[in-house]
Amino acid sequence: MFTLAYTSFVFWITNPATPADSAHMARLVSQLQRADSTVCELAGRSLTNFGGWGRDDDNPPMPMPMPTPMPMPLSNGDVSVEIHGIAETGDDDRYDGPTLSLLKATVRDDNRCVRRVAARLMADARAEGAYDLFLDLLRDRAVSFRETGAQALGWLEDKRAVRPLAAALDDNAVIVRRAAAHALGDIEDRSAVGPLSHALKDPVALVRRAAAWALGEIEDGGAVQALGGVLDDPSPEVRRVAIWALAEIEDERAVQVLAPLVRDPSPDVRKTAIWALGQIENAAGIGAVATALQDSDADIRALACWALGQIQDERGVSPLVAVLKDPDTDVRVAAAWALGEIGSLKAAAALRAARTDSAPAVRHTVEWALRQLDQDES
Repeated sequence: MFTLAYTSFVFWITNPATPADSAHMARLVSQLQRADSTVCELAGRSLTNFGGWGRDDDNPPMPMPMPTPMPMPLSNGDVSVEIHGIAETGDDDRYDGPTLSLLKATVRDDNRCVRRVAARLMADARAEGAYDLFLDLLRDRAVSFRETGAQALGWLEDKRAVRPLAAALDDNAVIVRRAAAHALGDIEDRSAVGPLSHALKDPVALVRRAAAWALGEIEDGGAVQALGGVLDDPSPEVRRVAIWALAEIEDERAVQVLAPLVRDPSPDVRKTAIWALGQIENAAGIGAVATALQDSDADIRALACWALGQIQDERGVSPLVAVLKDPDTDVRVAAAWALGEIGSLKAAAALRAARTDSAPAVRHTVEWALRQLDQDES
């Protein structure tokens, strides 16, 4: 059963030219209804390109910063941040009438995963009547249906859903409020900034975290003050997502509120704050990032080097020169790379001295950095 259901589903998803007749769809739905939860979750992951589907309710899908401590020399210097995307077919004619009727019925299936699969298929195809159907789900008496309705409206990305989803932020069920916040992030409409900012005060951390993520997705400067207000949230995860959101917005006003977080008790929060200051690339963050060069965690020191390389201000040269003697090889490599990115001749003597470093990776990066200085001089 596992192999049959999963293979059949994946074949259909990966072959959009295959006719989605009602008999075929009925077989797929029947198989998923009779299969265990693992098969259904795998089908959902196939549908969403393995991103943002099969996560626990306590972990709503959200892109989080996964900074590379030191981009490779000779690259463009960008930090890679993995953001799970969801493929959309955008094919209004993919389903015939009987197939669409079957999907509409299936979005009210008792199995949460099965109805999510059906809703996702309808949303991705922008199926006729999907908006009204999802809106009805959002207003249903059953909490589980309201959650699915909120999620599906986000997948549909229809701006008409902003107002009802904003109202759902006051739902008495946590899973509905969280799903509504995430859906508003999927839609990315500026009119949701106010309601989401209010949701940052929700008594449940899961909802606050989802609201912070959504504000980062919308990327509107009007959310900076509200996000700054939750940087002292008792939940490290809420603080981390709020920092990420401020980095996405890239507003220089965020630097002042982010700076103290490079000393946060949580290593994950410190890393995200340093990453965010590097993303914003404002010289006002140099002092805070330079402080992180003394962190006891080598990964954090390397990330601080990367951030100074991103900011590219000469005031970062002196602290980076000192780090060329760090006991950790990766930190020394990152410092040399950052000095090359800044391109100041003030670093030339220290870089030449580092040519004798015991680590080949450091020596290689030092030579690259010196070439960068020569190019800038010419």
